[in-house]
Parts: sequence; structure tokens; C-alpha cells
Amino acid sequence: MLYIVATPIGNLEDITLRAIRILKEVDLIAAEDTRTSGILLKKYEITTRQTSFHAFSDEKKLAEILELLQTGKSVALISDAGTPGISDPGYILIKAARDAGIKVVAIPGPSAFLTALSASGMPINHFVYLGFLPMKKGRQTLLKKLQEEEKTIVFYESPHRILKTLQEFANYFPERKLVIARELTKIYEEFVE
Repeated sequence: MLYIVATPIGNLEDITLRAIRILKEVDLIAAEDTRTSGILLKKYEITTRQTSFHAFSDEKKLAEILELLQTGKSVALISDAGTPGISDPGYILIKAARDAGIKVVAIPGPSAFLTALSASGMPINHFVYLGFLPMKKGRQTLLKKLQEEEKTIVFYESPHRILKTLQEFANYFPERKLVIARELTKIYEEFVE
């Protein structure tokens, strides 16, 4: 069985009791970055063996995890923060497991974009989630297309590109309200309008 386990996005106390139990019970934890997940695992005295599974993992790594699952072992997939498969390569493993007939179980919990959206003051009954905007190819086309979008638009952006993105938004969406959320669930959490 493959468990998709949401992990804290900032404050390590934002993990469910079920997630802790599953991480202790599985045979293997497939983590985006074992150093990052090691901090969480240490806090909750979780000693389960880890392997890395990230954007640069090759087909061999995917095959190894699938083989383990097919022999009846259980694996928990975690990302560095939040719900696996959202803006990380976890969906590749999830799709491969489902295609192979392996049961996939979601262990719900934190998600950065939902946390930001829920406290933003923006309409949340209808929204469009984009993940990270394209850095180059297709970026301007997407922004132009989004000018017609009436729903709240949610996306991630790197701190290194935020100023450029804000300048682009001023051009494409001069009348639209904008909220930036950063450091969610941490001491310096901030919402800027």
C-alpha cells in the first residue's frame, strides 16, 4: 500500500496523529529530501527507513519503490512540506502505483496554498490553482489568458522572482486585488495586500 502523507508546511506541530502513526508503521518512507524530513521524523521519534524520491529521481528509483510495493510492503510518500503531489514529483509515483493496481491511501493534512487561501480574505468558494508559474516559455501567454479569469487565482512563486512577478501583475492585472502569503504557520507568518 502507498500512503500519501501530508507533512507540516512550517510549524512541526501541524501534523496529524494518523500521519505520525502511519510514518511509524510503514516499511519505507519515500521523501523529497531525507535531510528535511529527518528533522520531522526525529521530533516524533520515527525511525522508519527513508529513501529519496524527488524531481531528479530516475526510472530506476521509481521501479525500486514499485517493486517493494508489489511485494506487499508499505511505503509512505512525503514531500518537504505539505501534501505530496502538489508542486512536487510525487504524482509520478502515485500514478505509477495506481496503474500497477497498488492501493493508494491519502493521509490528509497541511497544504500551503489552502492555508494561504483560507486566511487571505479573498473569495475561496471558487478558485484556480496554478502551482508555480512558468519561468519563461508560456508565461506571458498564461498571464494574458488569466486576465479573463474571474475566480481567485492561487500560485506559488520563488522569493527570487517575486519582484519580477509583481511587476508583471501590475501590467496584466492593474485593478485586481493581490495578497502575498509567506512563512505560513511560522513565527514570522505574513500576509501582505
